[in-house]
Amino acid sequence: MLDEAKAGELFAHIKKHSSADEVEVLFYDVHSALTRFANNTIHQNVAEENQVISVRSVFGQRTARATTNRTDGESLQRVVQASESLARVQHQDPDLLPMARPEESGTGTVGAVRHFEQTAALTPQKRADGVEQIVKIAGDNRLTTAGIFSSSEISEGIFNSRGLQRWHRQTSSEISVTMLAQDSSGWQKANSPDVCHLDARMLAEVAAKKARDSAHPQEVSAGRYTVILEPAAVLDIVGFMFFDFGGLAILDQRSFLNDRVGKQIFGENINISDEVNHPLQSGAPFDGEGVRREHVPLIEKGVVKRLVYARATAQRVKKSEYKDKLGHVGPTGHGFPLPNEMGEAPMNIVFQTPDNPQTTEQMIASTDRGIYVTRFWYIREVDPYEKILTGMTRDGTFLIEDGKLRHGVLNFRFNESLLHMLSNVEAMGTPVRASGEESFDMVVPPMKVKDFNFTEVTKF
Repeated sequence: MLDEAKAGELFAHIKKHSSADEVEVLFYDVHSALTRFANNTIHQNVAEENQVISVRSVFGQRTARATTNRTDGESLQRVVQASESLARVQHQDPDLLPMARPEESGTGTVGAVRHFEQTAALTPQKRADGVEQIVKIAGDNRLTTAGIFSSSEISEGIFNSRGLQRWHRQTSSEISVTMLAQDSSGWQKANSPDVCHLDARMLAEVAAKKARDSAHPQEVSAGRYTVILEPAAVLDIVGFMFFDFGGLAILDQRSFLNDRVGKQIFGENINISDEVNHPLQSGAPFDGEGVRREHVPLIEKGVVKRLVYARATAQRVKKSEYKDKLGHVGPTGHGFPLPNEMGEAPMNIVFQTPDNPQTTEQMIASTDRGIYVTRFWYIREVDPYEKILTGMTRDGTFLIEDGKLRHGVLNFRFNESLLHMLSNVEAMGTPVRASGEESFDMVVPPMKVKDFNFTEVTKF
């Protein structure tokens, strides 16, 4: 794979061909592989290697980017020329800042190890061995299974003509399992940089149990219920609010936090931060401009405390009407590669461990009547400012009565405000690294929430 030394040589070659005032290069080298199974058999095994070099050129207040996946001298010269040609015809951007300096990039490595040799060395045979365990459990339970077992190794870095140079390596592995019965289903998914943290057999057994236990689902009327949400369900629904925690979203008045920063809008038991160095997180310790990512307390005791900022956004906010309303304002290392229209967002979300964490079994035992939710899907935003979302339950939805899971139920459609939901959390478990389908991975707890609004019953 591409390493930092080789990237430095390529950057030197690119600089030699550049006539721009400033030049920046993003390097991205990924080796990924995927084993897909359905109907209790592997039906696809694919692997991909791709090396991307993305060059951004600056002339005064004009900038543009061009990308190639070839590293020969002629291709590098062409991508530089393309970047410069595009930059020269752009409109001037009055908010464009000089590229980041080395002192803005930080030093040293990320606090948690993100690259694991056992993940990088994962072979098709080893993935097939994991799938074999899943298929056996499906057969033993007379179920049909489908899903994936994937792995990847990534090297990424950023170099610029002001001397900034950062490099990051990491691995990733993921297993997703769906178990299907005649009229029910179960699902589990896990992702980790270290494949040793994935247990294919355990995931399959949990998914199979949900499919068995939710068989012959009964119809329960829609309405407001106490719900117990698994971490994947929490992740997929709360993920819809974090792109609103960027400074540019406030300036554009497209954030539900406009006029709410510094105010309590959630329950006092809600504490959320962005922590790239958390041991259960993943990703590079620097942003799309090479600026080091800071630990940012986003919500403390239900109060929105801070936002995240790219370098240019921080400068704009300091000159705007919001400068005295947003508290501490400064670059936090959460920007996306320039040019972009998104600005920034926190991507390493961590819910803090509650004072008295409960297991899901304890939450169930303390519930007289409620609904247990494995996950949500097909989530869409209904009201962006009140953060009202709609979607459906899926793959393991159960009625709780007298402190016990009684039986599977037909799935529900919900209409729920995140402000309402996170103001009604009665209990939480210990946060874990969770994976869903509608949002990025986070460190989140299972939750018990009162008065969750189910509006319709589905036919399945």
